[in-house]
Amino acid sequence: MESVKLGLIGLGTVGTGVVKVLQQNADVIKQRLGLPLTIKQIAVRHLEKDREVKVDRHLLTRDPYDLINDPDIDILIELIGGYEPARTLILSAIEQGKHIVTANKALLARYGHEIFSAASAKGVDLGFEASVGGGVPIIRALREGFAANHIQSIYGIVNGTANYILSKMTDEGRDFHEVLKEAQEKGYAEPDPTFDIEGIDSAHKIAILCALAFGAHLDLDRVYAEGITHITPLDIAYAREFGFRIKLLAIGKRLDDAIEIRVHPTMIPETNLISTVDGVLNAFYVVGDAVDKNIFIGRGAGAFPTASAVIGDLVEISRNIISNHCGGRVPPQSFLMGSIREVAIKDISDIVTSYYLRFSVVDKPGVLSKISGVLGKNNISISSVIQKGRHTQAAVPVVIMTHEARERDIRLALEEIDQLDVVLEKTVLLRVEEGE
Repeated sequence: MESVKLGLIGLGTVGTGVVKVLQQNADVIKQRLGLPLTIKQIAVRHLEKDREVKVDRHLLTRDPYDLINDPDIDILIELIGGYEPARTLILSAIEQGKHIVTANKALLARYGHEIFSAASAKGVDLGFEASVGGGVPIIRALREGFAANHIQSIYGIVNGTANYILSKMTDEGRDFHEVLKEAQEKGYAEPDPTFDIEGIDSAHKIAILCALAFGAHLDLDRVYAEGITHITPLDIAYAREFGFRIKLLAIGKRLDDAIEIRVHPTMIPETNLISTVDGVLNAFYVVGDAVDKNIFIGRGAGAFPTASAVIGDLVEISRNIISNHCGGRVPPQSFLMGSIREVAIKDISDIVTSYYLRFSVVDKPGVLSKISGVLGKNNISISSVIQKGRHTQAAVPVVIMTHEARERDIRLALEEIDQLDVVLEKTVLLRVEEGE
């Protein structure tokens, strides 16, 4: 065997990064692997398009099935994203006995169980490190490094766009829309940033991580996702007064009878290392029963960090090919397919946590007692309060931190409070994670 031959579908930002790194670092890859990684063919939409990387035009084809049906290609790399045709192409390649490397988080979050099952049944390897965390090796850690553990919880900052926006708002006191525009100008946010700022991208990623961590078949539609568009500099300032910072967190927890999996803006203590992770960085906090607490921090996106993860998978799979010409050494989902189970996802209304509540009220005596009365009636106790002095404005803020309460009770209380004649705007709610 002279080289491991690759087929690449997609030559966009990440695909270009993969080709560049394969070219620039060919020597160190060969030193680690023993053989070169050789791209035999690349499927693209437009053959004549100018490329940011030098590629032999004879390698290009419009038909991805040229790669899938080529018996010489050992590993297929899918970097086009989306559900279709990526799903069909990957399943077709698996059926042909090809190993797969993909960065497609949306596809794996939605159809992962189907793809994992197909790969396992065919005995081929499936690498998807680049689907979550860019260059941070969180998937490899969950699949292999923590294999001895019952993972108890995993949470983190998994979207660089949202983290950049919240970091700028926190450090510079700027408005959400102003920072979003800057992020788009710098290329940190897409022209349509919906998936990033509404928590959808983060929901895809935490679904994948929880499937690996808990050996579960999860329904993506049950993952609660809430974005950051309602966060204001005022809430960031109050959070700091309480000793917290606001981050868009993706959270997964193992419970006795279900899994808690959710994405939303979260107040975390300034003493928590995750709270200091700013800009476009990602961070993952994993707790296992044997290994205890671990934190991973690094670049979660970008052509080169993502390419690093893709090529890491290529090297791992190539080692299996070279050593024994077979795949399936590590189950795609970490657990053997026969051990994967259907797991209930706890409804957001049933979670128990602490809450930050900001009320916009009329500035007159007795307001706080009315609000606290409704909270008490709904089994919600107050931890602390910020009530500023009298103002000339029509509305003034009253900010309350609660002890742990059930979300259903919080919602019922706010529904009643927001109808009070002394409350002028809808209450702002933020969940709190007190963990280390």
